Amino acid sequence: MDGDVADTARTYDRIASHFAATREYAWPEVETFLDGRRGRVALDVGCGNGRHTELLADRAPRVVGIDVSRGLLDEARARAAERGFDAAFLQGDAAALPLCAGTVDLAVYVATLHHLAPRARRIASLDELARVLAAEGRAVVSAWSTVHDRFADRESGGGEAGFDTTVDWTLPGGETVPRFYHIYAPEEFRADLDASRLVAHDVFVSSGNCYAVVGVDERRG
Repeated sequence: MDGDVADTARTYDRIASHFAATREYAWPEVETFLDGRRGRVALDVGCGNGRHTELLADRAPRVVGIDVSRGLLDEARARAAERGFDAAFLQGDAAALPLCAGTVDLAVYVATLHHLAPRARRIASLDELARVLAAEGRAVVSAWSTVHDRFADRESGGGEAGFDTTVDWTLPGGETVPRFYHIYAPEEFRADLDASRLVAHDVFVSSGNCYAVVGVDERRG
């Protein structure tokens, strides 16, 4: 596992059905971010089974969900058909978003950044989010953190440096599938935001994850 696009796509294609079945509900932090926000175009980067895309569909007339995994996109389309919400689901790379610049008013980029490697690609994905956000657009970004209980025994937990690791997904029957993660230290997460073209309006840790509410410099262009 090395965090490249093809490897991540193969991994999530392999576990898509079981993974989607365990991801029914939206994260509370995403619900809080979206509360009171609306836009013309909304984007879910790393949309998975579409649980957050569904929330966005209530807040924008045009919604796009992007994921590298065709299997997860199939699960998202099935969810949209079952729940009756409209969204376009596209296969794509978070570091090369297939959208025009300055077109997105509202975006969710959660539980995906930590699957990218190396650091340059993670920052490139943050730059891509900045590129597609409208001048007054807002997005929420999240990644697993070293303060998560799972990593309490790691020496770097809570420090300035994160680390690369694999986290197994266990399929019915007991087969395990390794997934690449870059586990962010909170200080490192802030440093990568600062190294990107995003403007961080709020950065915090919740439920073992780093979060940021971000926008862009409205003077750009």
